[in-house]
Amino acid sequence: MQGELFKLLEGTADAAYTTTDSGVILSWNSAAEKLFGYQASDALNRVCSDLLQGRGLLGTMVCPSHCQIAAKGNPVPSFDLKVRVRSGLWLWVSVSTLLFQDSRNGHHLVVHLAHDITPGKRAEGLVYQMQNISKQILAVSDGLGRYAPVSPLSESELQILRLFSQGKNSNQTARTLGITLQTLRNHLHHINKKLHTHSRVEALTHALKRKLI
Repeated sequence: MQGELFKLLEGTADAAYTTTDSGVILSWNSAAEKLFGYQASDALNRVCSDLLQGRGLLGTMVCPSHCQIAAKGNPVPSFDLKVRVRSGLWLWVSVSTLLFQDSRNGHHLVVHLAHDITPGKRAEGLVYQMQNISKQILAVSDGLGRYAPVSPLSESELQILRLFSQGKNSNQTARTLGITLQTLRNHLHHINKKLHTHSRVEALTHALKRKLI
């Protein structure tokens, strides 16, 4: 049974790997090699939680010792998992799980099918950042009925505010503009001075209210 199952999984486009009910990897197809960066020879006989260091949505380890999802033989719903690939990067994958009973010993074989959902998770993060900024803007907007005169902002300063309004954080903004974080902080200091504000959020709120960006 195992040989037929492993051969079948080799033909799927999804990253597929089979484990024992204690998490030891028994098969690892070519799509798994491509997605995770580990060759089959690196993965076989390893415990999958040790190899991939899977974390759930709250950042906690999934099966920190070894896989227990097949302990009761119940169906397992699909779930999102953050894994560390061989390059050291973290990816988000959607994992589906199938259970097979090994007729030889009565134990379960656990088949995991995974595909990359990292771009979607990054988009979710951007939406969250934008929502968070919007909430902060609304929280301070009630006290902005009257504006003091301001000095004109430079094009660089306006570009910084535009990037922040798009939900980018300081690191992303600095990388986009090709400047250091210290240079970015200097720009923010000048922006606050010109707008008579005291924080990045307040400066962004004023700039939006005044239609400067």
